[in-house]
Amino acid sequence: MKKINKRDLVEAVAERAHLSKKEAREALDVCFDLIEESLLKGEEVNITNFGVFTPKTRASRDGTHPKEHTRIRISESKSISFRVSKFLKAKLNQ
Repeated sequence: MKKINKRDLVEAVAERAHLSKKEAREALDVCFDLIEESLLKGEEVNITNFGVFTPKTRASRDGTHPKEHTRIRISESKSISFRVSKFLKAKLNQ
């Protein structure tokens, strides 16, 4: 499976939108910053025909230490879930 990084995205956006790489990088940076700010505020980010990013809080729970096999308390943590849109999922499954 090929991986695409930010540099690849910048080059693709620059080419498709007829922008310089600097302008494309700035546009992507603004986009990612807006998504990050919204998630940090606890807001969902819904990108039509792509999917929904949702901030989640995992409750604290009991677990087992992998080496010592003793009971430990795993503290509450925050995460982000992504739910793919029906449109994109259908395209993936064609």
